[in-house]
Amino acid sequence: MAKVSKILIVDDSLLVRQSLNEIFSADPELEVVGMASDPYEAAQELKRLVPDVITLDIEMPKMNGITFLKKLMNQHPIPVVIISTLTQEGSKGAVKALEYGAVDVVGKPKVNTRDLLHQDAMELCRKIKAAARSNVNAIMAQRKFMSTFNVPKPETQKQTFDYTHTVIAMGASTGGTEALRTILKQMPQDCPGIVIVQHMPEVFTKQFADRLNMECQISVKEATNGDAVVKGQALIAPGNMHMLLKKQATNYYVEVKAGPLVNRHMPSVDVLFKSTARYARGHAVGVILTGMGKDGAQGMFEMKNEGAHTIAQDESTSVVFGMPKEAIKLGTVDEVLPLHRIAEAMLKQVKLN
Repeated sequence: MAKVSKILIVDDSLLVRQSLNEIFSADPELEVVGMASDPYEAAQELKRLVPDVITLDIEMPKMNGITFLKKLMNQHPIPVVIISTLTQEGSKGAVKALEYGAVDVVGKPKVNTRDLLHQDAMELCRKIKAAARSNVNAIMAQRKFMSTFNVPKPETQKQTFDYTHTVIAMGASTGGTEALRTILKQMPQDCPGIVIVQHMPEVFTKQFADRLNMECQISVKEATNGDAVVKGQALIAPGNMHMLLKKQATNYYVEVKAGPLVNRHMPSVDVLFKSTARYARGHAVGVILTGMGKDGAQGMFEMKNEGAHTIAQDESTSVVFGMPKEAIKLGTVDEVLPLHRIAEAMLKQVKLN
């Protein structure tokens, strides 16, 4: 029998609290041990119980979720899953929360909330279970590393005109936003073109890309269909769309399109990696980062078979070791590295390519 994970629900909406309680209580591996309508109530609940995971809304009365999260992670780190509205403001707050130590983010619809939450109940429960088992120490170490890592802003405008010879393809899920941030902030302006799948809801991926673009030396943007893959730029697959690498003559570009879920995901890392294997072959570096499940393992297998160099994040620095572990088990990984060494390894391999 799997260990039962204890959950504290924090949301100012009674409807949302009741809906989440119904969803979690129906799963034998989950138990709701408390509910709070605002962070002050949550703080009182935390005096009497120690949950394995907290679900947290962003926009609440008295104290917003971001402020509460910062206090929580500084005083008593507990895995937190943000459940935020699928709006521009909601997604901005959720991306900020990931920087402050939240494990994952779930989109909360503004209309038909109860029905749509129940519709995604299975995936929501999977995220909660993954968060409950996540490595909070890795989250805190990552935050500490990034607090000491300052990237000077480039004096000249970012150049994104040169086509790339080598493609870096990256995939991540739970805990991946900050892992990607750690890597991309180390990328120089002349780095090879980068294509990325990060499991995130639609709307959130654009906010995530925009925030990285403000912080990194390279350009970062949410991909649109037909975007060229060029030096000094990272393209992030939009939520609820697959992204494939394609090639015309000697130049790479991306195809962004809807399709069936692959490994329960859209976008899927496997979809990106398999297309990279087909079109970039040995002129690629594949990187698989923290995340639950097995998405990306088979695609990385195909990349390695076509001559690409492959890298997986190690267990000690992964928030959830599922995706890297599955790739390693398939024998598809050339290097297993802690997060802070991956950027250097990528750039070293590119020079050899």
